[in-house]
Amino acid sequence: MPMKGRGTAEYRVIDRWDGGVGWLAYPDEKMQRASHALVGDDGGLWVFDPVDAPGLDELLAEYGEVSGVVVGLDRHVRDAGKLANRHDVPVYVADWMSGVAGDVDAPVERFGRTLADSGFEAFTVVDSSLPPWQEVGFYHEASGTLLVPEALGTASYFCAPGERLGVHPMLRPLPPRRALRGYDPERVLVGHGAGVTENAATALRGALEDARKNLPSAYKKAFQKMLS
Repeated sequence: MPMKGRGTAEYRVIDRWDGGVGWLAYPDEKMQRASHALVGDDGGLWVFDPVDAPGLDELLAEYGEVSGVVVGLDRHVRDAGKLANRHDVPVYVADWMSGVAGDVDAPVERFGRTLADSGFEAFTVVDSSLPPWQEVGFYHEASGTLLVPEALGTASYFCAPGERLGVHPMLRPLPPRRALRGYDPERVLVGHGAGVTENAATALRGALEDARKNLPSAYKKAFQKMLS
């Protein structure tokens, strides 16, 4: 099983509901890079951190016309420019994030505490120089949808034994509790792995509270997964 898939992708749908859909472009890769398209209050479709795949446009068309493509992490440019150009829309980048716009081969729009007219609140998850990390999260109050691009994940190397949702291994010593503890979501969507749609608020609290306590077992499991 490769760490990151290459070549022709065959996506698998995850996280599907009336308000959006998620997919894994390379379902067999270890990284489990997840992408999402969510319907905003404006009726448009907002695509987050996409990895492209053949036939993807047909999936997106089920949910409406694409209003914009969003980069939520400084190293999640992925196929944002490619998808934005295909749909003739901008790539949206938080106004405080640096070093991202230059990596996107498409027109860029900046946003602040709300993502244009989508109804998604945008908030800083991590803004750090050591480790170098800039991440913006999104919350849609009407649907109870919380999207965290990297700080949280469900891929096996994120989670200690018994966890449904885990803090990124690099952030476990100092989990982003202040940024995330105020949310009580119905679903948590992540950039690596399928989302959490049952008892999501409980899973979120557990991930943040137990990040340090479960650090040894999480690191052991992640190390074993990377070697397998």
